[in-house]
Amino acid sequence: MENEIEVNGKKYVAADTIQGQRESIVNKKYVMVRTYTAGVFVGHLKSRKGKEVVLQDARRIWYWKGAASLSQLAQTGTTRPSECKFPCPVDEVILTEAIEILTVTAKAKKSIESVPVWKLK
Repeated sequence: MENEIEVNGKKYVAADTIQGQRESIVNKKYVMVRTYTAGVFVGHLKSRKGKEVVLQDARRIWYWKGAASLSQLAQTGTTRPSECKFPCPVDEVILTEAIEILTVTAKAKKSIESVPVWKLK
């Protein structure tokens, strides 16, 4: 990687490089993608080519309450974030069978981000 140095066997990246990566993610469209067999994901749209969609900083929408449909979840978010099950975000996911892509509003994004990370106990 450019802007990377190694000191005593550990790799370091310049802070402005990391900030630039964060800014590039923030400036990307936030979308919800329903796939044919992998379920539903929400994240920043990196690219789309045909049915292949690449999302960054993506969470799987495994189970939700507080919205009647994915369309409503993408528009208004959930009214019951504590009852939703959205696992931790992944840096990037490649979805090969996208069948629906919804733009997520700022209000819904804030709501989705308020859902605690779900994990097995």
